Amino acid sequence: MAQYFEVHPDNPQLRLLKQAVQILHGGGIAAIPTDSSYALVCHLDDKAAAENLRRIRAIDDKHHLTLLCRDLSELASYARVDNRQYRLLKLATPGPFTFILEATKEVPRRVSHPSRRTIGLRVPDHKVTQCLLELLGEPLLATTLMLPGDGEALNDPAEIRQRLERSVQAIVDAGACPMEPTTVIDLTSELPTLVRQGRGDARVLGITLDEAA
Repeated sequence: MAQYFEVHPDNPQLRLLKQAVQILHGGGIAAIPTDSSYALVCHLDDKAAAENLRRIRAIDDKHHLTLLCRDLSELASYARVDNRQYRLLKLATPGPFTFILEATKEVPRRVSHPSRRTIGLRVPDHKVTQCLLELLGEPLLATTLMLPGDGEALNDPAEIRQRLERSVQAIVDAGACPMEPTTVIDLTSELPTLVRQGRGDARVLGITLDEAA
């Protein structure tokens, strides 16, 4: 049965978040809020937890998982970033963007794309997520909380509890999220490529929807 933590979205109770972090350190999977939608997260270095994460979502190893990072300095440890890419990242972080970047050796091969050796990374702009990352002291491996057969991500903490209390070990309830996916930008080519238009405004990176069409 999942442990359920009800926290304030802007001033979360640290004692509750510390308990959630202990569960993550112990190999658990947690459902947490972000600035786009709820996400399933686990410890980056826990192979069994990452496999469970994929099993709950019913996704294979070609589906990009995302590293939730506290800031750009942390992100740079897990992705190869040149000056051009870094300037673009500064424009859009923190915020509801996921960036596809070339993974460094710090990223386990089992969580990067098997053929491209890329990883999705983002810096979320949500107080609860940021507090969890600070307490954990390292990035979280994440995927959008969208269950097999569903057309959109789960957003109601009560429904998340009902449907996942036997599949995850922790649920952090900070109320409803914006219910819009992140905007996904591929930075592995010379020009940034819009992969998915979501909550983030791609125009801050100089990408127009006309160019992406």
